[in-house]
Amino acid sequence: MFVSVTAADVSPATSETRRPAPAVLIAVLSTVGIVVSLMQTLVIPIIPSLPTLLNTSASNASWVVTATLLAGAVSTPIAGRLGDMFGKRLILVCNLGFMIVGSVVCATANSLLPEVIGRSLQGIAVGAIPLGISIMRDELRPEKVGGAMAVMSATLGVGGAIGLPFSALIAQNANWHVLFWTAAGLGVLCAVLVLVFVPESPVRTPSRFDFGGAVGLSIALLTLLIGITKGADWGWASGSILALFGLSLASFLGWGAYELRRPSPLVDLRVSARPRVLFTNMASIAVGFSLYGMSLTFPQLLMAPEETGYGFGLSMVVAGLAMAPTGLVMMLLSPVSARLSAKKGPKLTLALGSTVIAVGYLCAVVMMDSVWQIVLSSVIVAGGVGLAYAAMPALIMGAVPITETAAANGLNSLMRSIGTSTSAAVMGVVLAHMTINLGPHVLPSREGFHTAFFIAMAGAVAAIVLTACIPLGKADKN
Repeated sequence: MFVSVTAADVSPATSETRRPAPAVLIAVLSTVGIVVSLMQTLVIPIIPSLPTLLNTSASNASWVVTATLLAGAVSTPIAGRLGDMFGKRLILVCNLGFMIVGSVVCATANSLLPEVIGRSLQGIAVGAIPLGISIMRDELRPEKVGGAMAVMSATLGVGGAIGLPFSALIAQNANWHVLFWTAAGLGVLCAVLVLVFVPESPVRTPSRFDFGGAVGLSIALLTLLIGITKGADWGWASGSILALFGLSLASFLGWGAYELRRPSPLVDLRVSARPRVLFTNMASIAVGFSLYGMSLTFPQLLMAPEETGYGFGLSMVVAGLAMAPTGLVMMLLSPVSARLSAKKGPKLTLALGSTVIAVGYLCAVVMMDSVWQIVLSSVIVAGGVGLAYAAMPALIMGAVPITETAAANGLNSLMRSIGTSTSAAVMGVVLAHMTINLGPHVLPSREGFHTAFFIAMAGAVAAIVLTACIPLGKADKN
């Protein structure tokens, strides 16, 4: 039996007796956010070894990375809707359960198929981040919500930033299966913390789950993202890629028409079409695109051999540690973003964050002579991402009903994922085609890195333009 609760019926916290200590709630949910986002970079240190470890080809082994991205993109809006319907804490714990099971499957596997299945289950956990943001809105006092949501939103970038050195240290000093046993242990810890310290929200949306909408969206997203991530391998003009993009377009159109006729759709397209929500989500794609440019290019530049004339020859572990400050900067700037949004508005904060990202990539173009310059550029980019990511939930929350917050945040997280996956494809093509030969090795050239930085900068500029289009009138807040 569902209890329908609207924004008028519920204060940000349910009652004095049920309200958790704000610091504890924020700490627990932020820890969950970091752990689940860490799954994105968990296997990066062992990518070169995966074909040997799994007795398969390099092309097939790449599905170990792609599967997590696809599963996360598909499951995030679905988890958000289920959270609105059945309880956000319940679905959050279920997401962690999938991550734990997936980690155990990967930890006990030595072949490709179970590894891909396990990584897919791990990817489902990404939906915990928008669920955590929505729980904060339901449970915390108004004066605490802005800062808490900012911190939680930033964990999507923080986990990815610290995941590289974390995974590299484990992979270098232990059997590769330890990576997944560690992930399983972290998942169990997070689930226990959530069950003990996070109350279930009474805010529900009484309706039937839209299975048709879930299937339609899954088909549309899978065909789109497989096309994006495999375009460089299969050929952008190949029949397979063109067919995937064509099927994705047709699926999105059919799914949209279906959703508009549903009384309780998986995604309320009428709410999503509100200018404030629409342009915020579009800006999220652009910011996600710029973020992944840093994750893909800077470590490669740091690890490039010194003989290239521009690389620094760092090991994976040292390069990861050099990039680790980016996660700290994102987390530290999240409350700053919240305070700035409270005083000047989240629109200004998102525009400022996007501008800082662009400045960071410009610094990377003109400063490539030493490790500290690359680290400084990455920290500037990360600072901009921290500001921008923290502002997005505030813009979304101000434009959707309280009964749809998890679904709306899930859709916003999906937009970021589309941005990062598109960036991975574009940057990968640039670095793969603008190369130099160093003995038997083919490496990205200095011009290739410059081009990638300029493309990422263009994504940040696009985010600025899209942010300028976000209206903040009362019509968009109701």
